[in-house]
Amino acid sequence: MEIELMSESVALETVPSDAVLGAEIGGVNASAPLAPDVFQTIDDALKERIVVCLPGQWLSPGQLVTFGQQFGELEPHVLSQYHHPDHPEVLVLSNVVENGKALGFRDAGSYWHSDLSYKDKPTKYTILHAREVPDVGGDTLFVSGYAVYEALPNSLRTRVSGMRAIHSYAFRHEQMIAKNKLRAPLTSEQKRAVPDVSHPAVRTHPDTGRKALYINPGFTKAFDGLAPAESKALLDDLYSIALRPEFSYRHNWRKGDVLIWDNRCSMHLADGGYGEDQRRLMHRVTVRGTAPV
Repeated sequence: MEIELMSESVALETVPSDAVLGAEIGGVNASAPLAPDVFQTIDDALKERIVVCLPGQWLSPGQLVTFGQQFGELEPHVLSQYHHPDHPEVLVLSNVVENGKALGFRDAGSYWHSDLSYKDKPTKYTILHAREVPDVGGDTLFVSGYAVYEALPNSLRTRVSGMRAIHSYAFRHEQMIAKNKLRAPLTSEQKRAVPDVSHPAVRTHPDTGRKALYINPGFTKAFDGLAPAESKALLDDLYSIALRPEFSYRHNWRKGDVLIWDNRCSMHLADGGYGEDQRRLMHRVTVRGTAPV
């Protein structure tokens, strides 16, 4: 399906993917301030499709910051060692090593998660700009929390709707250190910045009013009030449904893609699958959100 919309200066074409989420909007110049109707087109697509790609962009780190600020206040990542040196709002994701030093955060997002769900006010939107991409691999997969919630059996949906879950960055970071010895432990200051938080397991989106399952294997440690074994069993049951292919979208990156997604109703995974000789360089900014309800 193709939808043509006119802005003040350019015809915009929004093309939904064949999946339950995902869309592409051509004709946007992300390096310049967005006209009100162009911004509205992107915002409407995000509400409807959750993940939106703007292809063919080339943004400096400063331009990416300016673009992101049009969607709200930006929040730097807790791992300050991977901030862009001139723009701390920009997190550098890369497998490239130059002069013996990692250019960016190498294994970021290599597990299902929702960005900064471990914060009391988790990320609203993530904006990721592809500067270098491997020839093969490097896809990002997304799951619609709306579709998963609506697909839950009635008894399970009723059970989790009144529950809360603990989200923890330290929990995940320690697991990743065990797998990747190149990851540095969190400093005392970083640990203080990301204490464990409790969020509703089912989140009502503040803009659409729709309900989404709001847990993820990356940062959700346990359910409040359940014994560890019972909590794990319930999480496993929910993930076995959430990770069904019919609820997902796979984004195959092209150099210059700017991808925007709504973390309040989705989770995602960096799929990897590229060799050590394949360069990958991405710049990311995140838009601060509100406390889940």
